[in-house]
Amino acid sequence: MRFKVVVTNPVFPETIELLRKHCDVDINPSPEPWPAMEVRRRCSDADALLAFMTDSVDAGFLEACPRLKVVACALKGWDNFDVEACTRAGVWLTAVPDLLTEPTAELAVGLAIGLCRNVLAGDRAVRASFDGWRPRLYGSGLYGSVLGVAGMGKVGRAITRRLKGFGARELLYFDQQALPASLEAELSARRVSWEALVGRSDVLILALPLTPDTRHMLDAATLAAASPGLRIVNAGRGSVVDEAAVADALAEGRVAGYAADVFEMEDWALDDRPRRIAPGLLADEDRTLFTPHLGSGVVDTRRQIEEAAAHNLLAALEGRVPTDAINDPKRLRGFDAED
Repeated sequence: MRFKVVVTNPVFPETIELLRKHCDVDINPSPEPWPAMEVRRRCSDADALLAFMTDSVDAGFLEACPRLKVVACALKGWDNFDVEACTRAGVWLTAVPDLLTEPTAELAVGLAIGLCRNVLAGDRAVRASFDGWRPRLYGSGLYGSVLGVAGMGKVGRAITRRLKGFGARELLYFDQQALPASLEAELSARRVSWEALVGRSDVLILALPLTPDTRHMLDAATLAAASPGLRIVNAGRGSVVDEAAVADALAEGRVAGYAADVFEMEDWALDDRPRRIAPGLLADEDRTLFTPHLGSGVVDTRRQIEEAAAHNLLAALEGRVPTDAINDPKRLRGFDAED
């Protein structure tokens, strides 16, 4: 008997070929995700689920899908997936911890440069009517600035390595745990408190995972004490930021700019999440810069992520321990979500 696998988003032909060697595959061919109830219906008799950012798995989902043996996530952060519920149900949960690090760091620094140098507004100006240089759209540079990074997991460290080359006046970081002194020296970075990071940085890049402690970590009270002219880049999780508070801070001139690749509405496991991006952010075209969750959006990287997720899935179906297991169906045994 062949296993049934549900794949909730389009994938590369190589991924389909790999899975079809061993399984019957039910795949969504559309770039639009299936509604949650449609995913649940298709998984009701499935043995495995290849899941993506648009999916969420909780105890109710698992109860409705009693044959599931593995949920293999083609992503890094698993906050939309209930680890303990999977463990109790005897279901392996896997993610892909390493492959997204470098492209996400690249995009974060790109967003910082684009925001500071008014790249989007400049593009609009050229397309509207450009007849040569004029003294306008002056921004700020990374050189000589105080650059801050919040979160020193793998992505945060990769961002900091890139920022080191821009000649910052200071390179600061915040994390609950200090880096080893040797790594701080290698990165030329110094640990400060969260309040000091927000209060002293000219550019602040967020690379934090979403946990109960980090949700809305950047809120109205924190922004009230921000460094004048602060520009913020969110490359971690949307709900680390209170988007409405950022919109207010921009409107009041307390923050100079905000860029993001992630948004609160994407954090599907939070029932009280906003259902859309704060309108004030979308309306402020001159001081914001957004990308549609492109952190891992590099062709080779996405292909490798899918391949790793598929191998995790097949290992579980074959009775082996998946390489990137977050849990053990008998006992939690995961890796750190910040790494």
